[in-house]
Amino acid sequence: MVVTGASSGIGAATARRLAARGARVVLMARTVPALEAVAEEIRASGGVAHTRPVDLADLDVVAETARAVLADLGPVDVLVNNAGAGRWLAVDETDPAEALAMTMVPYVGAFALTRSLVEPMIARGSGSIVNVTSPAALLPFPGAAAYSVARAAMRHFTTALRADLRGTGVHVGLVMAGLVDSPYFEHNPGSLERVPSVARLVGTITPEQVAASIEDVVVRRRPGTTVPARLAALRAVFAVAPGPVTAVVRATGWKRPDPTR
Repeated sequence: MVVTGASSGIGAATARRLAARGARVVLMARTVPALEAVAEEIRASGGVAHTRPVDLADLDVVAETARAVLADLGPVDVLVNNAGAGRWLAVDETDPAEALAMTMVPYVGAFALTRSLVEPMIARGSGSIVNVTSPAALLPFPGAAAYSVARAAMRHFTTALRADLRGTGVHVGLVMAGLVDSPYFEHNPGSLERVPSVARLVGTITPEQVAASIEDVVVRRRPGTTVPARLAALRAVFAVAPGPVTAVVRATGWKRPDPTR
């Protein structure tokens, strides 16, 4: 199985959890020392882990890395597209180059890696692709324009994959995770302060909790899940009454500074 963003947080926890089930894990991320540390931890616990340092925004490198994985290890059974990056910024705060970078990872990188690994899955009539996204995929957060669009792209990519792969035997799932206690916000300073305060009612979860949900989606071949349970409940409310939920998110989210002050 292949896990992106595997050097820390959700990706590392997912790699550890599925390796403990006997999966032969290929860890992908840009940060080599952290990636190797996770792999060594898995090996020390008796698991099998390989590292493939890769920048998912470099599409030529993604294709080359995927070819190497297939040549060295054979067809991939499970692909977890978890990598993500990007600061929470309003549209007028975001340089177009940064918006492009946030689109490249997670969405375009996930598309490219999936494209490179999916054909052997189709040929065998089996496999699983799980994409990871956030609630911003459903309801854009104030002050996080490019981030929200990139996360929505992952949601729609999942839907499109499901349509494309119908009848092939390849399973496609989506895990939508709420606020996670991970290094993400350390790497994207200023973003945590823009999380709508209503998120406090939902609560913060650990990478291990999200990894357990990813495992469940893979093992049971579920179409997806939303964690934690309170976020799932809020998503259900949004499905039938989007107006009130949108109003609450906007009211408790980032506010543009008053220029007169």
